[in-house]
Amino acid sequence: MLTSKSNKTKKKALCKSIGITIGDPCGIGPEVVAKALAHPSIRGLADFIVIGDAAVCQKHIKANYKNCSFIDCNSVPVEKLKIGKETALGGKAALTYLEKGVKLLKEKKIASLVTAPLSKEAISLHTHQPFKGHTEFLAHSFGVKQVEMMFIAGDLKMIIATRHIPLKEVPAAITKKDLYNTIQLTNAGLQSHFKIPHPKIGICGLNPHAGEGGKMGKEEIEIIIPVIKKALKNHIHVEGPFAADTIFTSNVYPKYDVIIAMYHDQGLVGVKTMCFNKLVNITLGLPFIRTSTAHGTAFNIAGKGTADPSSMCQAIKVAAALTQATPA
Repeated sequence: MLTSKSNKTKKKALCKSIGITIGDPCGIGPEVVAKALAHPSIRGLADFIVIGDAAVCQKHIKANYKNCSFIDCNSVPVEKLKIGKETALGGKAALTYLEKGVKLLKEKKIASLVTAPLSKEAISLHTHQPFKGHTEFLAHSFGVKQVEMMFIAGDLKMIIATRHIPLKEVPAAITKKDLYNTIQLTNAGLQSHFKIPHPKIGICGLNPHAGEGGKMGKEEIEIIIPVIKKALKNHIHVEGPFAADTIFTSNVYPKYDVIIAMYHDQGLVGVKTMCFNKLVNITLGLPFIRTSTAHGTAFNIAGKGTADPSSMCQAIKVAAALTQATPA
């Protein structure tokens, strides 16, 4: 069970405390948050404010941690939750936790946010409207026009130029303007968050073999290469386009500070295969640090006590490191 902090501790935490939403209460979010907070490598990193329903969290969090406090959203009748199921009630709870996290950020009561996984479908069942995800919700909440999803595991960093859209819509979504903006924000994010003064960026092609000189598609010639040339003229160190089936090999990706893939699976299949348990998602472009796990709700194992908290541990560690490095 988590206890409230003293006023003195609360005052200290206003600048550097980290909020953690527990995600969909019917998934593994509450479990991985609890396991991460119990890990010795996590407990002393920052002051934590856990955001969820008390009755859910108390099933998992048994100890009192002096640097943790809890906000009980009391959002749903917990006894009606169906653990391991995708439901409107679980979606309502997850959305409530996220909205509370946004409120705390705007009130400067937390400096950054770590999010456990939620279900887009469950939230859509609750709102009866499509829910695109954490990234888009946070961008809209703070009036941010452009954000990027960066996945990191140690020195490996990867960004996807398009996010959660059908594969058939990807080619039309890759425009010169949008791709250049992605490169610009990526370059700026590496400079500001990771203190890399002159980032080196590798760019994937869209088509097999990066189009093979136009034989397998024209996007590289008509869009990607002109954007690379524009970036180079503006002193952004970009190379490519590279064939996506080789860029994540051990003799290629370490040459770059980040890889930009053109679509979701092109980038994530590679990085998740290499380092699934250590992978963290960070959102570039927001006015605060936001990280999350790189996995989903895993309803199939929810409630069984077998969820691996490694990605959540890494998400908290990255949030803590970047928060401390960011001026208050």
